[in-house]
Amino acid sequence: MNLVKKLLALGVLLFLAVPGQAQDYKFHSYFFHNFAKYTQWPTEYRSGDFVIGILGDSKIRQPLEQLAREKQIRSQKIVVKEYSSIDDIGWCHILFIPFDRSTDLQGVLGKVQGQPTLVVTEKPGLGRQGSGINFVLVNGRWQFELNRSAVENAKLKVSSELSRLAIQI
Repeated sequence: MNLVKKLLALGVLLFLAVPGQAQDYKFHSYFFHNFAKYTQWPTEYRSGDFVIGILGDSKIRQPLEQLAREKQIRSQKIVVKEYSSIDDIGWCHILFIPFDRSTDLQGVLGKVQGQPTLVVTEKPGLGRQGSGINFVLVNGRWQFELNRSAVENAKLKVSSELSRLAIQI
């Protein structure tokens, strides 16, 4: 299946997500894989482990660990790390801030400033406040916002196919 067809199928899944579900982390983890596949990191970050960080204790950890057992990002092994505080955050490709840690966004952005880290959140309004990708429920269905400026400031490039599926902010 070519890339465009895969991305269209991905887009259809966004609109067919289970309505009214507060958080579907298995669904979210599927999109983490696609965000990673269709985002380009600087050359020096395309080898070694592909690190997905989570701020705090979140139910997304188990689905992400399952993803790590089953998939890779290009040739990189996926490693999931949990950080209990902003000070503990180490280098990672993607950093997820769960809903209950949303107030930490500005501190996180300060911590990862200048690093090629895609910050992903899940609370309305956080895309406009600086996260690169923000999951939102629209009419009871999961979609994602893309803050292109935040992504570019992190020295990352998102494919045009992924951009077309996002709500641009």
